[in-house]
Amino acid sequence: MMDQDESSLLAFLETVHPYDSLPRDEMARVAASFSRKHYDDAAVIYTAGQPLDGIFLIHDGSVEVLEPSGGLVSLLGPRNSFGERGLMRDGVAVTTARASGSADILMLPQAEFRRLIATYPAFERFFHRGRQYDNRQSDISTRKVGDLIARAPVAVSPATTIREAAEKMRDAHISCLAITEGDRLVGIVTARDFTNKVLAEGLDSGQPVSVVMARDPMVLTPDSLGSDVLNRMLEHRIGHLPVVDDGKLVGMITQTDLTRFQAVSSALLVRDAATAGTVAELAENTARIPHLLVQLVGGGSAHEVVTRLITDVADTVTRRLLAMAEAELGPAPVPYLWLACGSQGRQEQTGVSDQDNCLMVDDAATEADMVYFAKLAKIVSDGLHACGYIYCPGDMMATNPQWCQPIRVWRGYFRKWVTTPDPMAQMLASVMFDLRPIGGAASLFSDLQAEVLEMAAKNSIFVAHMIGNSLKHTPPLGLLRGFATIRSGEHKNHIDLKHNGVVPVVDLGRVYALIGQSPATNTRSRLEAAAEGGVISSSGARDLIEAYDLIAITRLEHQARRVKTGEKPDNFIAPSELSDFERSHLRDAFVVVRTMQSAVGQARGARS
Repeated sequence: MMDQDESSLLAFLETVHPYDSLPRDEMARVAASFSRKHYDDAAVIYTAGQPLDGIFLIHDGSVEVLEPSGGLVSLLGPRNSFGERGLMRDGVAVTTARASGSADILMLPQAEFRRLIATYPAFERFFHRGRQYDNRQSDISTRKVGDLIARAPVAVSPATTIREAAEKMRDAHISCLAITEGDRLVGIVTARDFTNKVLAEGLDSGQPVSVVMARDPMVLTPDSLGSDVLNRMLEHRIGHLPVVDDGKLVGMITQTDLTRFQAVSSALLVRDAATAGTVAELAENTARIPHLLVQLVGGGSAHEVVTRLITDVADTVTRRLLAMAEAELGPAPVPYLWLACGSQGRQEQTGVSDQDNCLMVDDAATEADMVYFAKLAKIVSDGLHACGYIYCPGDMMATNPQWCQPIRVWRGYFRKWVTTPDPMAQMLASVMFDLRPIGGAASLFSDLQAEVLEMAAKNSIFVAHMIGNSLKHTPPLGLLRGFATIRSGEHKNHIDLKHNGVVPVVDLGRVYALIGQSPATNTRSRLEAAAEGGVISSSGARDLIEAYDLIAITRLEHQARRVKTGEKPDNFIAPSELSDFERSHLRDAFVVVRTMQSAVGQARGARS
């Protein structure tokens, strides 16, 4: 007669592929063959080069699979197998596996595993396919969060008792519960909360769950990328992220939802940056960005995904430097917000990036407080420079006292730029409209951003000046279907794919966002919002987005080629490097951009 443990394991295997394909009597035999072992957090299960006794299956918890060099290959959760690569080659582990948090691991002996492979085609197909990921880039980073949601959210009201909430989680077989008022998310509670806040403290389970829930948790939207999930989980050491669409709870992403995907290298850089102890360690991490660029471009990732993932690393490095600065200087005397502008603000960083940033400080700050923030800005800016994000040539950095000010001063800046749009004001406004919060109190900026967008959009003279400013960078179109290349200097006979390629579209996107009062900072998102809002026609938006995509990916491919040949990435490409086909399509893309510039220029004339 089967004992309780074997019966429980059999029920578990019925939910795990390919074991679920086995005949009932065979599944019972396999269940009896497994051994079980518990591992504490960071405990090593096996190391690379170690002989393997069998294949492993995660019953509960999660496991990190590491390269011999220590790089993360996969972050696995319940129902995931590991160790089969080494077992199917020569019986020696090719990776290292260790528990990430406590984990219960099952082990199927080698002989039994090989018998299943030889006997059942489903096993051979499944584990042979699993071996193909050796050099495969997982696509979790490029997936929309909405695609990663595995089930409808399970939620209760704040008045639900702790006991009822626990019963709800048990019955639904989940480790996290959303707390909502109507459709609005107000908090979450996890199994760990029940352990640490209820059992450990002897709390009455009849009290409302609102007593132990985490209020206003970090959330994502369905349009966020899978990389956002990985980055936040790794950086903040959390295992659950609610997904909210227009204020409404639509799902919950957990580590278990991610285990069918492999962790990607951008997530490794984020993890290493988030845990770095020194600036030198951060610099070692960012030195790997060119390799990430090559890997992503070579894998056929869209340009907006490549630049987004590279920017995510910079964001994490910045937040880590802010934490280091506070550790050195002590807690900030008043709330503050560090913001990025330029390519980081637009989430469009490539292999070539300087730093553009500023500090907004609560209006309660005194002169003595501002001395603290000047020191903080220097620590962070120097750290970014050491990490390869060189000082801004135009001094658009928080170390410049002009860009480290209380909110009231920033409000005055924007009001002056909008009401008196001279050339300098236009340039500064263009930069500042790309601002994006990176670390600190984001609420300091949200009201100001909405206020400035509304004020600027209603000022037709300012909009006309911004349109004029957007026409200063023109595509490199020459006569007779040729290109207007640089005529002299180091880059003679080359095209500047940044200032004459990408920047004209960036400038157009900024103008469209201003006219449509869109808070988006990313160029592609601005173009899509402009189409949805009727700022430009759907056909015009489609043509411009396709032109932008071609120009941007050509730029990234050029940078990747330089990295692979041992050169530093740059933005200058010789038309001779391109095939006739590529030159023709690139020129067509420039023509589309120039046409859209002409259209917005005519609109400017109508506004004047």
